[in-house]
Amino acid sequence: MLYPADEESDDEEDTVDTGGTGGCIIKKELVPSFSGPCSLPLRTQIMIKLIFSDDMFANQMSRMNLDVRKMPLGKLSKVQIARGLEALLDIEEAIKQNKSQQTLQELSSKFYTLVPHTFGRSVPPVMDTDSVVQQKKEVMLTLSDIELTQSLQKNQDKDVDIHPLLEKYQMLDCKLELLNKSSSEFKMLKEYSTACPINRAGPLLDVWRVDREGEKLRFSVHDDIKHRKLLWHGTNIAVVAAILKSGLRIMPHSGGMVGKGIYFASENAKSSLYVSPHYGEFEGESRIGFMFLVEVALGKEHSILTPDGSLTRAPPGYDSVVARGSSEPDAVRGQAGVILIADLPASTPPSLCSVVPLVLLVLPSRVSTPPSSAA
Repeated sequence: MLYPADEESDDEEDTVDTGGTGGCIIKKELVPSFSGPCSLPLRTQIMIKLIFSDDMFANQMSRMNLDVRKMPLGKLSKVQIARGLEALLDIEEAIKQNKSQQTLQELSSKFYTLVPHTFGRSVPPVMDTDSVVQQKKEVMLTLSDIELTQSLQKNQDKDVDIHPLLEKYQMLDCKLELLNKSSSEFKMLKEYSTACPINRAGPLLDVWRVDREGEKLRFSVHDDIKHRKLLWHGTNIAVVAAILKSGLRIMPHSGGMVGKGIYFASENAKSSLYVSPHYGEFEGESRIGFMFLVEVALGKEHSILTPDGSLTRAPPGYDSVVARGSSEPDAVRGQAGVILIADLPASTPPSLCSVVPLVLLVLPSRVSTPPSSAA
């Protein structure tokens, strides 16, 4: 593979103490209601099992210092997440107005009450900088995607005569085509993904071509944009199912170097920094991370050399925003005029190279909103 409480729910979760930060890991095994074999390819079965794994979700929540015992997966709700985001906006406004440390401490305490965290024996930190608030916003957006995936599973029909993994696959409303490792396309993508100067230890495990339902039509409105590139999008493993279900989205309250937008990078090594893998062993493999390779209609690029988090869209006359770095890969033009990034410059620090096994999901012609692009 390339690489808060729902008050209406009475579902119970089986938990086991991990002895570490985060309190517990959820153990919920698939209970098959279908005794026959699964029709999906074996590697696709493993991938579906992983991106829907409750152990994986609980592991990621624990790594974000979220209290899985007080906020179990089955109890997550959109209302709790929305209230948590509102509390963060209050903190953000208080920082802008230079409110006192006591005020920020009270607002931080309110947030931690709405969204339970675990800090061991440490005192919960006061959120008093924009960067800390933005980090917590990213946590809440990840939590929102986890809630989406959990809500999909709540709607599973326990009596349906279908293999549970196939049912989960069908919930995604997309086709996943596993590439043959002997195919020229797989070999090209493998070379593309490992074009990092030295010490890239993470192998390319599998590649799936993704075809989301209805997305060809949504993307067709950008047919007149001819300037396109294949760009990387690294992500947290906990949001992969939500992306496959709902696409790459501009999330409310999101932000970054170039403000609101869908972020991509021209270098695999750059996007690798945003890959949060499954920290544990799964089906004999460990630290598996996911990355998307996307055909992006960039159109006319507006370049910036310094961060501008106030942007909400590209300036008039432009289709995308590109944050220029100090180096950039060479490019060659491939089929259909799509620009491929050929290799990374030798000046790229090896520390940027991902060392996790990667699962690559390829979304050709699938960005339905003119994107922001961090390159």
